[in-house]
Amino acid sequence: MSRAPLAIATIAGDGTGPEVTAEAVKVLEAVAQLEGFAFTIERLDWGGDRYLRTGEIIPEGGLDLLRSKDAVFLGAIGHPDVPPGVLEKGLLLELRFKLDQYINLRPVKLLPGVETPLAGRGPDDIDFVVVRENTEDLYCGVGGYLKKDTPDEVAVQQAVYTRKGCERCIRWAFEYTRRRNSPKKTLTLVAKTNVLTFGHDLWWRTFQEVAKDYPDVKTDYNHVDACCMWMVKNPDAYDVIVTTNMFGDIITDLGGILQGGMGVAAGGNLNPDAGGVSMFEPMGGSAPKYTGMNKINPIAAINAMAMLLEHSGQPAAAARIDRAVASVTGTKMKSQAAGRMGYGTSEVGDLVVAALNG
Repeated sequence: MSRAPLAIATIAGDGTGPEVTAEAVKVLEAVAQLEGFAFTIERLDWGGDRYLRTGEIIPEGGLDLLRSKDAVFLGAIGHPDVPPGVLEKGLLLELRFKLDQYINLRPVKLLPGVETPLAGRGPDDIDFVVVRENTEDLYCGVGGYLKKDTPDEVAVQQAVYTRKGCERCIRWAFEYTRRRNSPKKTLTLVAKTNVLTFGHDLWWRTFQEVAKDYPDVKTDYNHVDACCMWMVKNPDAYDVIVTTNMFGDIITDLGGILQGGMGVAAGGNLNPDAGGVSMFEPMGGSAPKYTGMNKINPIAAINAMAMLLEHSGQPAAAARIDRAVASVTGTKMKSQAAGRMGYGTSEVGDLVVAALNG
């Protein structure tokens, strides 16, 4: 019995988002032919231009539309004519919360030929994954003002943690560490238990209790400041990190630089439950100054498409893309920086397509 086509919604977004999305879809089309699977794409115009034109970020019925899909691909959001935070909160955070995408998965892997700022380090040294809780913490928006716009103003922003939120993220991270099955097979909790003595104590206790169900997985703990230090000094010590929403946001940007910059970094916002819909995206911003110039690096978007396939029942296609990308970065591209790749955006996509047969 043939499988139903993989149903994907794309939100190309703003700035260079449509350009990198086009290259990711180009690679998807090629790998689907090689691996023999079918897919459908519904292209959505959500982003800054639509917001400026209509005043809406997610149109009525938009969430139900996404729930009918197998996966979502997001190019980038961020428009120079829209105030900061409007699109980020109204689109990105709204989708994470409303679709209950409670896992943010960020591989930190140095590809062949890609420069890292860490002297003497290569691809064998930088290959770990950060599992970030994605629906709680300071991002819940709990708080408010007292005496706003006066000399006595008080602003309160509260972090929210639940046992359910901690446990489902930690348990998924243990399962992922077991599946990843690296020689280290170690899950490191990153928190700040010596200062954040309520919420992060909940994380610590939950981590210790869930660990009892995974005796084959080694465990470790870092305060977040120590983690930032060790990620730079000894990145090879890490296998999988599990952490809170805010700390995950910070250390994954550090990880992005270690792996060569946002031009290669990709991530997934996962709802791994049955019937859940996950969203995959390059980690770089919309880079509006490069819009339409064919200079932006599409490797991160192509990596995000590989993640989409890996988590949507097409692991062979994902592995084929991973090999092709490693070949292109290792043998073709001069740099991962926009405008210095030695090729244009569309040419890099063509190179990856050509390497899929390798």
